Formats: sequence, C-alpha cells, structure tokens
Amino acid sequence: MRILSGIQPSGVLHIGNYFGMMRPAIALQAEGEAFYFIAEYHALTSVRDPQALRENSRRVALDFLACGLDPERAALFRQSDVPQVTELAWILSTVAPMGLLERAHSYKDKLARGMAATVGLFDYPVLMAADILIYDSDIVPIGKDQKQHIEITRDLAVKMNETFGQIFKLPEPRIQAATEVVPGIDGQKMSKSYGNNIDIFGDEKETRKRVMSIVTDSTPVEAPKDSSRSTIFKLYSLVASQNEVAEMRERFQKGGAGYGDFKKQLFEKLWDYFAPMRKRREEILADKTYIDDVLRRGAKRANEVADQVMERVRAAVGL
Repeated sequence: MRILSGIQPSGVLHIGNYFGMMRPAIALQAEGEAFYFIAEYHALTSVRDPQALRENSRRVALDFLACGLDPERAALFRQSDVPQVTELAWILSTVAPMGLLERAHSYKDKLARGMAATVGLFDYPVLMAADILIYDSDIVPIGKDQKQHIEITRDLAVKMNETFGQIFKLPEPRIQAATEVVPGIDGQKMSKSYGNNIDIFGDEKETRKRVMSIVTDSTPVEAPKDSSRSTIFKLYSLVASQNEVAEMRERFQKGGAGYGDFKKQLFEKLWDYFAPMRKRREEILADKTYIDDVLRRGAKRANEVADQVMERVRAAVGL
C-alpha cells in the first residue's frame, strides 16, 4: 500500500498542520510505503518571496522530522525535485472539465477571502491530482474539508482512463478523527493566512500569548459553560488524555471557573505535549547535513516511481 500526502511551505507550521496532516501521516508510515512531499508549487499561489519559500521549505522538512517522520520508512522530498509532476498536471488539464474546477470549494473560499483569481489558484486541484496520481497512490490521508480534492482526483483519473485506456489506479481518502478541522484562536479553521494560528515550535512567551488571546463568549465565571462550542476545549481535547478531557468538560458544566483558567490549563498541556519534539528538533539542527541527506534520498525514491508512471502516461497519450 502506497500512502501519499503533502504540505505547503507557505509559512511556519502550526498545530492545525500537525493535527490535521502531520500526525495522521506519521502514524500511517507504519502501514505501508509512504511518500510525503513539501508542496512548493502549490505555495507559489500565495508566496511571492523566493527566500521565504526556500527557508519555509527547509523548515517544513525540519519540523516534520522533529515531529516523528522516519526517513527509513517514508520518503520526504520537495515537490520541485520531481519535475514530472508538472508535466502530468498539464496532461490532466487537457481533459479536466471547466465546470469541475469551478465547483471547487477551496477556490471559491480563497476568492471570498480576498486572494487574486489566478490561473494557478483555479488549476490548483489539477496539480494536486498530479501529485497523487504520479506515485500510483493508494491512500491519501486528509481532513473532511479536503475530501473534494480526492473526488476531483478520482474524476480526472477516470476521465483519463476512459479516454486513453487504463492508466491510473483510483486513490482512496483516509479520513480519520485526527484530521477534523482544528480551530484557530478566533474559532475558525486554523490558518497562517488568517492570522489565527498557534505555532508548533513558537517560543514560550508567544505561544502563551496566542493561547490567552483565544476568543470566548461573555459567560460569567460562576455560570456553566458549553464545552462543545469552546475553542479552548476543542484544542485541549487534542493534547489531553481522556480523563483530563472529561475533567475539563465537567468543570465547564459545573461553573465557577473562568475562561482564563481554562486557557492557562490549555497552554501548559500544549507546551508539555510538544516538549519531546522541541528536543528532537534541536538534535536535528545540530547535524548540518541531516536534512539535505533526507531530502536527497526521498527525491531519488520519488523520481524512480514518477518515471515509471510517466513512461506509462506518455505511451498512452501518444508522446
């Protein structure tokens, strides 16, 4: 079984990235052959600073490794180190229906939030489909909000197979509880572009400040509170044990504790949760060649598979 997932180097990684993509992907590396890529081409739809893109790409590799990715089990590589993916994206775009892309939720959402309507943004799902199909991927771990991307990928694979013969296998999404949408400090989906993030490896002072700025309602200290609607409780549930979660839920329902107390409790739990990963990150940084070596080996493995798939695609379409 081959597993495929990618993450954009559009900024410093936050806990939404970790719980939404990184932790599920790291868990899956024990189940099969895992390919994890740093999606620089996708990031170009929003990142215009070349130095920032290079630094972000390297930081993503560092943070992924610090969080538990095992390069002996999983290939970690930069998207741009496999140029065949853009060739496949063009071939897929020749059969991609306009209506299919116009219905993409992510495109409409980004336009609504003020992003420019570029061809790259519109064609984003086609490049994502190429990312998935070029490695003959079986499983793609995703959050519920990304399910449509896999549906589009499958639609394009079927279109190619119907037009040129059996070329692609149809990938399956792996939607897990761990990939639920992670709320940011404003209660909306956590995103660097929305400014509502809590970074995985932010310093202690900044992390505390972000947690303490989580938006809450005006329920008095003495009154019971609704844990099901609380960003504090949702984030705490990601890092605490079942008993600790049950205890906080009970305190919410009982009343007598203010949101400030719950925020302090959340900060302590978050800081402790990521402590082993901060330690591993420092160890990786001490080895000047480790990250480059991991990326080089990952790219070699990815290119071996991509070459085989593209040879099959080119033959099928007449190139």
